[in-house]
Amino acid sequence: MARENQAEKALCLLRSRLCDPNFAFKALSHSDDSNYSKLKFLVSSSITEACNNSILLLGPRGSGKIAVLELVLSDLLQEFPDMISVIRLSGLLHSSDNCAFKEIARQLCVEHQLVFSRMASFDDNSQFMIAMLRECGLAHKTIIFVLDEFDLFALGKQRLLYSLLDAMQSVTSQAVVIGVSSRLDADMLLDKRVRSRFSHRKLLFLPPAYEDIQRLLEHILLLPTDSSFPPDYAIAFNAKLQTILADERFKEIINTYLNLDSTVKHLLRYLFRAVSDMDLESGMLSLENFKTALSNIQRHPKLECIKDCSVLELYILVCMKRLEVKEQNSYNFNAVMKEYKSIHDSVKTADYFARNVCLRAFEHLLQRELIGFADNRGQNQSIEFSPVKLLISSHELHQGMKSYGSCPAILQQLMDRQK
Repeated sequence: MARENQAEKALCLLRSRLCDPNFAFKALSHSDDSNYSKLKFLVSSSITEACNNSILLLGPRGSGKIAVLELVLSDLLQEFPDMISVIRLSGLLHSSDNCAFKEIARQLCVEHQLVFSRMASFDDNSQFMIAMLRECGLAHKTIIFVLDEFDLFALGKQRLLYSLLDAMQSVTSQAVVIGVSSRLDADMLLDKRVRSRFSHRKLLFLPPAYEDIQRLLEHILLLPTDSSFPPDYAIAFNAKLQTILADERFKEIINTYLNLDSTVKHLLRYLFRAVSDMDLESGMLSLENFKTALSNIQRHPKLECIKDCSVLELYILVCMKRLEVKEQNSYNFNAVMKEYKSIHDSVKTADYFARNVCLRAFEHLLQRELIGFADNRGQNQSIEFSPVKLLISSHELHQGMKSYGSCPAILQQLMDRQK
């Protein structure tokens, strides 16, 4: 019973860590070459040297742009509690210039305990922002503008961006504009007058290397060996986890998942599933937890279709894969039949069907969308002569055949040779 209580406590701890992006990204922020270190240096130097700056954080969704930014802002607010004011805008909510200036005025009034007027005009809010930039500059206080979905602010006349960046040209102002976008060409969307005032500093958030993933896994999944848990339980749990992390089968599971989605956000979601399957009686994570989580999180519509295929349809799919391996970029039903005949002649299989039966199987694969026409003209031509292509990957075909109960051994051997 005591072991189960400790296991539940460990499960709660691991889940809370996985739901906190800031905790996860701390493991990736120690290096001087990390985006955390670069961003913190740029913003902190702007604060201490009383200068203006503008930065773009670019990368795919889920790569940690906002998490790293929040980590930096949290640290800076502790280091410079009376020298920073943070204004947050989202392009999804405030892409209209009038709405954006009103929201800036509202947040500045809340921050500095001023009365906000809902009836203020566009010009009033614009002038108020410029005046506050000047006053904060004279008081050696930096205003940090966070513009999430930055590319949406670049739509329309870009009056907000121009006003902000133009006001930052003044000697008295002291501000930092941080744009966050999933579009790598976000800066190219800016008008010439806005681009000329932008500092063109960009930080790219790329998928982490496997060494970083390993460090992240240890940071999140290892239990503390202090008084939070009994020492023998924490040591046994960590030893079991280290064994799993060093296992080649585990590395293959992680690499398979990273090939599907390499963003940290979705990796944390995957780990949450794996941790949730932990056996509370033993109180330990197992390799099976991660394997089950991978099979649950993956979508297998193509594999389900392969399970419903006939043996003849499997032969046709393997023939098409062989033609692709031979770098035959364009092929049709007739070419597939030649390959099918060559397999039969070489191994003398009993699975040899008439041409008209093969054509019906071929049409069935087209209907199931396991194969498709190579171009739009194929729909207007005879199926036998229309160029076609496979719509499933080699990995999906191989996995589908492995799970196919009555798959001929020769097809498995042919697929193994293609790997």
